[in-house]
Amino acid sequence: MVDDLKNAISEQRVILFAGAGVSATLGAPTWGELIDHIGTELGYEPEVFRALSTNYLTLAEYYKLERGTIGPLRSWMDKGWNFEDSKIQGSAVHRLIAELSFPKIYTTNYDSNIERAFELAGKNVRKIVDVRDFLSVEQSDHQVIKLHGDFDSDESIVLTETDYFNRLSFESPLDIRLRSDVLANPVLFIGYSLSDINVRMLLHRLWEMWDSSAHQAHKPDSYIFLPRPNPIEERVLQKWGVKTIVGDDPDPMKSLEKFLEKLCD
Repeated sequence: MVDDLKNAISEQRVILFAGAGVSATLGAPTWGELIDHIGTELGYEPEVFRALSTNYLTLAEYYKLERGTIGPLRSWMDKGWNFEDSKIQGSAVHRLIAELSFPKIYTTNYDSNIERAFELAGKNVRKIVDVRDFLSVEQSDHQVIKLHGDFDSDESIVLTETDYFNRLSFESPLDIRLRSDVLANPVLFIGYSLSDINVRMLLHRLWEMWDSSAHQAHKPDSYIFLPRPNPIEERVLQKWGVKTIVGDDPDPMKSLEKFLEKLCD
């Protein structure tokens, strides 16, 4: 399975999907830390604020309703999620992603660390936040397509419950491009929690599109890397036609790093 994936990567056919686990390798704040910061800004003790709702998206929605904007919060996130060049250069995961030279990377991360890793490796890269950005893409550019927005644009950021509900419609111009890309190319998901409704919805939609097609046998492969074994998730993903590759290190970050190193061998 890994050999097939390596061959497809060498042929520049694989689209990478990079989730929060990629940023976590740099030490980026977790969602829990973000929610604690939101609660503190609003005058709550973190544990009290968390107890008000089990849904972090609802708590983020409350912040936006109370403040009318996510501007100050976005500034804090920008500082916490974007890292200095030396830190990015020291991240084996980011270095290996750039070395593997994926032509297109879709990400739900807001930060610019992946783009910067490509720049530091001397490779052309283009950040795509909205449909206008496609107009300036050069043939040699590696595209980093920001499905949940970017810190350069408050209005692009998907953070609140309403934002996520709107996002799950998968009807934006970026989603049209996304559907076209995943229908024609193998895809690899890394750094995602399988509790993430976005990735589960996308995998299900992809399976659904091919399942209703008379050409199901021609469906490109879909892969997801799991840092640890999870037989229940693996069985469900198998039903959706997704091939799971399981890591062999108890440390999830080291597990991802070793997997990417295998792809580079």
